[in-house]
Amino acid sequence: MPNVPTDIEIAQRAKPRPIVDVAREIGLSPDDLDLYGKYKAKVPLEISSRPPRGRLVLVTGINPTAAGEGKSTVTVGVTQAFRRLGVNAVLCIREPSLGPVFGVKGGAAGGGFAQVIPMEDINLHFTGDFHAISSAHALLSAMIDNHLHQGNALGLDPRRISWPRTIDMNDRALRDCVIGLGGVANGVAREERWVIIPASEVMAIVALATSRQDLEERLGRIIVGATAGAKRTPVRARDLKAAGAMTLLLKDAIRPNLVQTLEGGPAFVHAGPFGNIAHGCNSILATKSALALADIVITEAGFGSDLGAEKFLDIKCRFGGLTPEAAALVATVRALKLNGGADKKQLGTEDLGALERGLPNLDKHIENVRQFGLPVVVALNRFVTDSDRELTMVADRARAAGARIALTEVWEKGGAGGEELAREIQAVLAERQGRYAPLYDAARPIKEKIDTIVRKVYGGDGAAYAPKADRAIEYLEAIGLGGTPVCMAKTQYSLSDDATKLGRPTGFHVTINDVYPSAGAGFVVAQAGDIMTMPGLPKEPAAERMAIQADGQIVGLF
Repeated sequence: MPNVPTDIEIAQRAKPRPIVDVAREIGLSPDDLDLYGKYKAKVPLEISSRPPRGRLVLVTGINPTAAGEGKSTVTVGVTQAFRRLGVNAVLCIREPSLGPVFGVKGGAAGGGFAQVIPMEDINLHFTGDFHAISSAHALLSAMIDNHLHQGNALGLDPRRISWPRTIDMNDRALRDCVIGLGGVANGVAREERWVIIPASEVMAIVALATSRQDLEERLGRIIVGATAGAKRTPVRARDLKAAGAMTLLLKDAIRPNLVQTLEGGPAFVHAGPFGNIAHGCNSILATKSALALADIVITEAGFGSDLGAEKFLDIKCRFGGLTPEAAALVATVRALKLNGGADKKQLGTEDLGALERGLPNLDKHIENVRQFGLPVVVALNRFVTDSDRELTMVADRARAAGARIALTEVWEKGGAGGEELAREIQAVLAERQGRYAPLYDAARPIKEKIDTIVRKVYGGDGAAYAPKADRAIEYLEAIGLGGTPVCMAKTQYSLSDDATKLGRPTGFHVTINDVYPSAGAGFVVAQAGDIMTMPGLPKEPAAERMAIQADGQIVGLF
C-alpha cells in the first residue's frame, strides 16, 4: 500500500503564492491589505459595504459520524474546482478552535489536497482573532467582578450572574468553579463557569456584526446578569460601560482574514462559532466581502442541516440580508451505513442492507434544505472502499428525493476531484430556482419557534420543557427578547437530542432544559439534552502527537 501523506505534509509541500498576488485576482491592491507575513492579510471593512455581485452557495451535510463526511474538505475542494473551470469563486469558512485541534481533530483547515493554507498558522494562532475575542470577553468578566467589589451600584445579584469566563481549550475542570476566595481583597466569592471561545457570545457577535458601530451596539446589549428581587432587571455590558473598550480590543479581529486554498485561490477564513452550541457560521462581513469580489461564493455551516444550515438560514442570512441560491449536501456511503446500524469496523465492506436503512437520514437532510427554498446537490464524497452498487443506491435515492448528485474525490485529487460537483452547482444556479425564505417569523412566541424547528427540521413531535426552561422563557419574553430568532443547542450526531438515535428517528420529543439570552448576538439559545459548552479532552488528545522539530517544522497536525 502506498505511503499516503498526512494533511500537514501535503500543506508543507505546497508553494503558496504571495497573498498580494492572490488578492490582486479579486481586485484588491496591496494598499487594501494589512499583511500578517507573506501569506495572510486583513482586508478593509469597507469592502463588505460594496454592492454584491456574486451568488451564494451553502455547503452543509448529513449528521456527522465517526466514519467522517469531509464537509470542510468538500467546501474547499469545490471552490478549487470552480476556479479550475474558470469561475471567479471565493471560499468563506470559519477559523478553527484550539480546543478541537489539540483534542480530537488535530486540525480543521480541510484535508488532503483540498485545504486552506498556511495550514499551521490557521490551526494555531492565525491573525490573533481568537485571542482578541478572549480578551474582550475576559475584560467584561473582570469588570463585572470589579463592579461587585467596588460597591455594586447596579445592584447586580452575584447569584444571578449569567456571563461566564472563556478559554480556547477543552478543559472540563473549568465547567463549574468557585472564584473570589482568599478574603475581602480578592473580590466577591461566587460560583463561576467557563465556556470554550467558540461558545462565547462575543464570538457570535463578531460573526454577526455588520460594522464597527453595529459591533459596539451588540456588545453593549449583552446581558451579564440580573438584579436581586422579584423584578430581576437585566444588567447589560453597556450598564458597566464596557462596550467601548471591548470594541477597541476587537477593532482588527472584526476585519476578515484573506488566505488561499492549496491551489492558490482566495479564501476568507474568519470567526469560528461552533454549530452545535452557537450559530456555526463564518462572519457576515467576510461573506459580504466575498460577494462584492467574486461571481460565486462558497460557504460552509457547522455540522448537518439540522444545526449549522438551519442557523445559517434562520439567523445569519436574516441578520445579514443574504440570499443563498443553492446548497451542496455532503454525504458518504460509510456514514450512511453507520446510520443504518453497520458495525463501524466493517464500513469498508459492501453492506447494501445497512446502507438502505441509513438512507432516510439523507432524505431528511435533503428535505430540510429544500424547505428553505434552496435546490440541493448531494455531494457524495467517495471512499476507495465504496462499491459501485452502494454509490448507485445513494445516487438513485438522492434523485428520487428531488436532488442532483455528484461524486467528489477532492481529498485525493483536489479541485480536479470536485469538478463534477461544481458543474452540477452551476447547472442549478443557471436554472435560478432558488427561493430562499426563513423557516419561521421571528416575532412569534419562543415556544412556537422551537416547536417549528423540532417538527420541521428534526422530524420530531414537538418539544418538552423542563421547569427551568419554562421559567426562563417567561422571563425572556417579559424583558422583550421573545421576538428574536432561536439558536438551538443540541447534539450534532442525531436529528433528535439523543446521540444514539441515528438514521431518521420518529416519534420523539426534544427536551429543552434551559433557554438563555444571547442578547448582543440577537437571539435566544434553547439548550436541548446534555449538550455542553465546555468540551473535555479525550483519553489520548491529539496534542500528544504534536511537536516542533529542530528545523522549525511542525509535526502532528492532521
